[in-house]
Amino acid sequence: MDVEDASSGRFAAPGVLLVATLFVAAAFSAMAVLKPEPSVMSDGGEEGSQGDAWRPFSVVAPIDTGINVYHNHFSSEEVLPDWLLEAFGVTLVCEISTTGTYQERLVADQEVCWDQIGSSDIVYFEGTRIIGASPDWSEGDGVPILDDPSDGHGTAVTGAVVNANPDVVIFFVEGFSDSAVLAAAAQPLVDIISTSFGAPGSLPVPGIDDATRVAVVDHGKIHTGAADNSPSPAIQDATAGPPWSIGIAGYAEGDDEQKETMSGSYPDIAADWTQNLPNHQDLDGYHDTSGTSFATPKTAGILSAALQTLRSSAGDLGAGAEDDRNGSLVTGVLDAEPFTLTNADVRDALNRSAWYPSSSTWDPFSGTNPISPVAPCTQVGWGVVNMSNLAPIIAHLDGTAPLPDRPADVVTCMDTNQQIREAYWGDGSEEEAPVLDAQRAAERRS
Repeated sequence: MDVEDASSGRFAAPGVLLVATLFVAAAFSAMAVLKPEPSVMSDGGEEGSQGDAWRPFSVVAPIDTGINVYHNHFSSEEVLPDWLLEAFGVTLVCEISTTGTYQERLVADQEVCWDQIGSSDIVYFEGTRIIGASPDWSEGDGVPILDDPSDGHGTAVTGAVVNANPDVVIFFVEGFSDSAVLAAAAQPLVDIISTSFGAPGSLPVPGIDDATRVAVVDHGKIHTGAADNSPSPAIQDATAGPPWSIGIAGYAEGDDEQKETMSGSYPDIAADWTQNLPNHQDLDGYHDTSGTSFATPKTAGILSAALQTLRSSAGDLGAGAEDDRNGSLVTGVLDAEPFTLTNADVRDALNRSAWYPSSSTWDPFSGTNPISPVAPCTQVGWGVVNMSNLAPIIAHLDGTAPLPDRPADVVTCMDTNQQIREAYWGDGSEEEAPVLDAQRAAERRS
């Protein structure tokens, strides 16, 4: 049974990775209908059933325990267009109810929605911007896609994404395995995959690194991975450590009454440690919760919001970075010139926008570590990222206000970080992949 490791704040399980959490009924009433015949889609995939162009959008794929699709935090009057559902391969539409208590909705919906979902289904929950899948689910595992009554991690994780980008489209995958990550990687419209689980203490053991490599290197997506909540170095962490991933630690700020680094050392960045996030078994309740588990999807949401804004500016009505987009996360025209952005461009802007906070507010009795004035990169990587970074990231990427280079000592420190990660994990190149796969297979057998 999965547990949340108290020392790490991420999910951990016996062995290398988590085993998928059991899911039980946790929703309201819905009406399931077979997906209607798909509408004719334009070559650019931009038009709905009425031929009307949809808005610029971005897609984030949290991989986690499950989600409460009925919480008001995720409700939307916007209906996703048919061409978008077709692109995701939606097999079932659940038109979720908006009346009754949580339990009443669950009981009413069980037969017509939840009992119809299997491991091969991709489900659109009408009344939200959520499309969900549960590729690891099997009979006896509880209700697919929904959060477990004793859990709530996935609902909070997805809530953090939506906090940063309220208009985001969510492709939620229940699970903690390579297959769960690969299910998101295989979706052409997914821009960002966010994972908040791994071995406790950042133990140097194989994890989802092979799958995230496929997502980033082969499909051009962004991967945000949670570092451990202990001081363990993020470099050897299978979720946050691979050089193709953005490893994220935690930084306490705002109402935390602490303004210090909180977790995994030498990551790429640190982000908002404590947030107010939706409950997993009611309609409108929230709770304060902390950890890299939530700093990570918050960052994914920030990057999603940046992509969505830049797509709007460039007239880009697509998503993802597949071959038909030449590996670009944004492709269009800006100021009468061709405009494209890749994973590397977005990551560079993120790094440039990060900043080092002062240690002057540190409370020596808080149980946290102050930001060191000497080599703070070893604590928080390139620095802290929160919602204040969104506008500078956009302005840098669209060329209206380029961000300056980081100081030479910071660049040297983080170049060293990248070199260590590449030496440990490889650089993700096709030439290295067979050797690394053989090594990791041997490690799993030992």
